[in-house]
This record gives sequence, structure tokens and C-alpha cells, in this order.
Amino acid sequence: MKEIPPTPQSFREIAAAADRLLTGLAGLTDADVPAPARLPGWTRGHVLSHLARQAPALERLLTWARTGVETAQYPDRATRDAEIEAGAHRSAAALIADVRETAAHFQHTVETLPEPAWQATIRPFTGELCTPQRVLVIRIRELELHHVDLDLGYRVADIPAPARAVILADVLGYYAQAADVPDFALRDDAGAELARYGTGGPVVSGSPADALAWLSGRSTGTGLRSTAGPLPVLPRWL
Repeated sequence: MKEIPPTPQSFREIAAAADRLLTGLAGLTDADVPAPARLPGWTRGHVLSHLARQAPALERLLTWARTGVETAQYPDRATRDAEIEAGAHRSAAALIADVRETAAHFQHTVETLPEPAWQATIRPFTGELCTPQRVLVIRIRELELHHVDLDLGYRVADIPAPARAVILADVLGYYAQAADVPDFALRDDAGAELARYGTGGPVVSGSPADALAWLSGRSTGTGLRSTAGPLPVLPRWL
């Protein structure tokens, strides 16, 4: 699965993604919070509660890396879901403050993590063995895609190219290991191959932004073209 090195550039990407999110939340009102998000069954309050609670959860993985003591991201899915639900119905001001404070704390944690800890082996909630360098990818991905999910005007196409490239590589890596992925090749508008699954099937082409929106379930494939009729039907991502 995708990892990125713990460089100042990587840290800046995370900070910038958080800043974009917080800028997008500037006009959020209490009436906006219970409105549906672009995720089934979730309101905007659920998305923001998840982002706020995810930051300390990822920090628990960094504690594991720093101390060598196994520290789970979440005890179980029920606990994770209960945390999200408990915070989802607060005021807009309380949710925004929570997102801001937890993002700042996470940023400090990653920027001060000792160098040896970045090479430790940890296991996120999704089950893969990795180093903490994967935590950086997860945080960028969650900040950017859930910003889109808030349905406040931010689109996958608005994600800056460096962050989008990280997220796209992560999603492509997921499908490379997932079951029931149909055969197809994915190419960008210039014809460069982004990924190939299996040995046959259609060629799907389009912009990286449109490809990411489709692969991550944020669109039905708007802007993409297939050489064999409808786009392949993908298994659910994450």
C-alpha cells in the first residue's frame, strides 16, 4: 500500500489539506450540520466528527511506532462508529473547533516523531502491515476526500495535483489487491497507463481527477471513456 516519506514537503501537504478544509468550513452554520453528506447514511456532522476523531486515532499508531507497544487505531468498529455518532450532532462551531484542534495536534505529532519510529512496523485499522509513512497517506486521503463528501462545493478536481497523485496511487494500490476487480486498463488523457488489472478487458481513459472520483466512489465515471461500452463495475472501495 502507498507510503510517502516523512519530509517537510509531506508535512506541508497535510497541513495544506487541513487548511483547505477549514477554509471551506468558514461559512458552515448549525443548519448545515445535519444536512446529508455525500456518504450514505452520514450527515456533514458525521463527516466532521470522523475527521476530528481520526486524528488522535492515527496518533495512536504513531505512539505504537515510537514506543514499540502495540496500540490499536481503534479497539473495534463499534467503538469507532460510536465515537463518530457521539460527536456528529454538535454545533457547527464545536465541530469546526474540534477539527482544527485535532488537526494541529496531529501535525505536531508527525513533525516531531523521532526518525527511527518512521521505520517501525504498525497495523492500521484496515489490517495491512506498514510503517508510519502510510499514516501520512491516510491523513491526506481522508482530509481531501471527506472535504469533497461534505458537499460544500469542493470537488475531486479541486484537490491539488500533488495530493491527488498520492491519493490516486493509494486507491490504485487498493484495487491491485482487492478481490473481484474486473479486467481493465486505466489510462490518462495523454494515453499513459496508470494501472492494469488482469490481462484483458476495456481501456478506461480520462483525467486523473475523473479517474480518482470514479475509483473512490465519488462519481459514476463522469468524464471517463471506455473502449467497450459501460465502465467496469468495481467492488466497493474501503
